[in-house]
Amino acid sequence: MLLNRLSRDRIDRTDRKYRNDRIERVPGERALLTGMAIDSVGSGMYVPFSLVFFRHVTGLPLPVIGAVLTVAGFAAMAALPLVGAAVDRFGARRLQLALYVVRGLGFAAYPFATALPAFGAVALLTSIGDRGFPVAQQARIGELARGADVERLQAIARSLSNAGLGAGTLLASLIIGVLGDRGFTAAAWLNAVSFFAAALLARRVPASPRPAAQRPTAPRPTATTPAPAPTPVPTPGFRTVLGDRTYLGLTGANFLIALGYSALSVLLPVFAATRLNLPQSLTGAAFVLNTALCAVAGVPVARLARRFGRRSRTAAAGAGLFALAAVGQAVLGTVRPHALWMAMGGLLLLVLVATLGELVHSPSSSALATSAAPVALRGRYLATFQLSWSLARTLAPSLFTLLLAADARLPWLLVAAAALAGGAVLLRLGRRLPAAVDVAATPTRVLRPAAPSAAPSTAPSAAPRAAAATLPTAC
Repeated sequence: MLLNRLSRDRIDRTDRKYRNDRIERVPGERALLTGMAIDSVGSGMYVPFSLVFFRHVTGLPLPVIGAVLTVAGFAAMAALPLVGAAVDRFGARRLQLALYVVRGLGFAAYPFATALPAFGAVALLTSIGDRGFPVAQQARIGELARGADVERLQAIARSLSNAGLGAGTLLASLIIGVLGDRGFTAAAWLNAVSFFAAALLARRVPASPRPAAQRPTAPRPTATTPAPAPTPVPTPGFRTVLGDRTYLGLTGANFLIALGYSALSVLLPVFAATRLNLPQSLTGAAFVLNTALCAVAGVPVARLARRFGRRSRTAAAGAGLFALAAVGQAVLGTVRPHALWMAMGGLLLLVLVATLGELVHSPSSSALATSAAPVALRGRYLATFQLSWSLARTLAPSLFTLLLAADARLPWLLVAAAALAGGAVLLRLGRRLPAAVDVAATPTRVLRPAAPSAAPSTAPSAAPRAAAATLPTAC
């Protein structure tokens, strides 16, 4: 009894002494995240006004501008495998810096692209940079972080992205209000400056050592044993990725769920205006709600979502929330309440559910894709996964408008069915994924001792202290 009480007292004193622990940052984390924030503010200054800017600079009709951007988007999507191969060949850090510069040069050149050929060339350049950058950024996070730190950084990056887009949009509105038409050019150039500034910050992030490939060692030749002939070693590439059925399943599931992300930006405004007869000025409140929640609640929700234990289950839970919100929109479109406050309240409530689905699904899905990719082929694997996002964004406008012409509820039912199917695929694949890939450990923590107590006490032994320091701590 006495020994047990003394042991408990020692452990309690050790816990009190090391209770002031904190999460250890990955190398260069502050510079990396600051660069992401600056990048997002610059994009927020430009993206909402892009079509107006293109029409102002080029004088081309909007259908021609839309066709050029669509073709450039498909070409950039086709270039994603090349970006992935370049990440594996040159490293994620070099590609991240290069794509920052490519995007900066492209947006700096937009005000001079007044003719159709020049506009097409610059649009292609910037589209490749924009579509390929998430591959390099996700691979960079995979180089620097381990375990649940991947989810943590993904959640922080998404929160900074949404906050930056909102802040950039407000800033651009102020600039355009003061400068008039010249404000569009100023917004494009400030966006270019943001990319260059983010590149300078990304240079301060140390390079992660690339593990050397394991090669079989041949026996050393002797006087009686001739040297064996060198055997050709097959070079892994996209054939390896295409043979990985589990990873292709993750990519297909993400494509199905990604339609829910596109529905918030493409389908919701048209549905609210045509089916619910809501004024466009009020539907903007839905995007404010989505952006504010993603910026403020992204990190806390991701931290709570880790309690699901397995990343596949967490991502599937987010897909379930997408399906619930989509079914709710279809029901709202069937009821069609005449009272404005009821229609608007129902719309905002369902946007809230969909936003929670986004916050739960996104960090776990990205961390799962990063952890499931072999280190030597991480760029190619992540480029394949990124195709699911690009394909969903490309197909969603035509697919949703085609179904809207038949019945405004059909697109939401499609989103719900796709999200449920994607979640089911994730749960099935979760049984085949190794625990090291699917289980999110707690973030790496570093312990710092508290101030020593003035009262004399018996110092705890080294064994309990070491045990306490290695225990996993909840974030």
